[in-house]
Amino acid sequence: MTTTVRAVRLHEFGAPQVMRLENVELPEPGPGEVRIRQTAIGFNFIDTYQRRGIYPLPSPTGLGHEAAGVVEAVGAGVTDIAPGTRVAYMNAGLGAYAEARNVPADKLVALPDNVSDEQAAAILFKGMTAQYLVRHTYAIQPGDKVLVHAAAGAVGQILSSWAKALGAFVIGTAGSPAKCELAKRMGCDVAIDYSNDNWVEQVRAASGGTGVRVVYDSVGKSTFLGSLDCAQTFGLVVLYGAASGPAPAIEPELLAKKGCLFLTRPSVFPHNADAARFRANAKDLFEAIAAGHVKVEIGQRFPLADVARAHEAAERRETTGAILLVP
Repeated sequence: MTTTVRAVRLHEFGAPQVMRLENVELPEPGPGEVRIRQTAIGFNFIDTYQRRGIYPLPSPTGLGHEAAGVVEAVGAGVTDIAPGTRVAYMNAGLGAYAEARNVPADKLVALPDNVSDEQAAAILFKGMTAQYLVRHTYAIQPGDKVLVHAAAGAVGQILSSWAKALGAFVIGTAGSPAKCELAKRMGCDVAIDYSNDNWVEQVRAASGGTGVRVVYDSVGKSTFLGSLDCAQTFGLVVLYGAASGPAPAIEPELLAKKGCLFLTRPSVFPHNADAARFRANAKDLFEAIAAGHVKVEIGQRFPLADVARAHEAAERRETTGAILLVP
């Protein structure tokens, strides 16, 4: 038996208008799967890259990485999640832009009472990125000096506030005076406009001349070489994104010349590769939300039928806080 639901489908790549809201047939959940009636769908900027075809996908395809909702039915072999459970996911394959869908049960995390569906859909992908950065890639200790690039961005805000709660001295960079003020409100002790040519010197000065213990760089091309100059001797540079384009290739010897630095290029998915690890990391995130260390700011809500308008607003930088799609 199948159920008809509305879902966004791409048959070609390009402008926001290529996204079509269609009626699709959803079968009963198969073995190891559950059907979720979705209540809130998260937007991530990677969605626009995939819509445009920058990251090649098969066609036709769905879009969207994360959502929250209520389990309606479970397939054979699913024993740890029951119908009626509030759940969220961030890595169950493309297709979150839908009223309902079937997903593998091991990709789901149950939501505690103190985290709403909207909070979970708005923050899970971004919050889990910040979680592995501050807990696993480098476990921040009280007194550490850290640099967060794009500190006014979605992940940057979470990363800055969480690092501050863990006792770090947080230096943030952002692309305008207004964004620098936002970064300071979100936990940065110092915020520096990296559109200025001397931003590296300003970071070094803010660190007391020593450089920082760890640099979190999601910008890539335009900041990476400067990031190497901001790290202290034996410091760590974490390259976890490429908002300005891929970071330039370097010779390993450069790391020695810059102070015997460590360099890593992590990703959120290997840090949450199995159900137990994902759920433990999510529990850590939810506890940080409950403690006020991580704040969820929902800026805009768009009906799923207005998904093109949501993408347009994001690409024009007309939004602040998280964007949600409401089925």
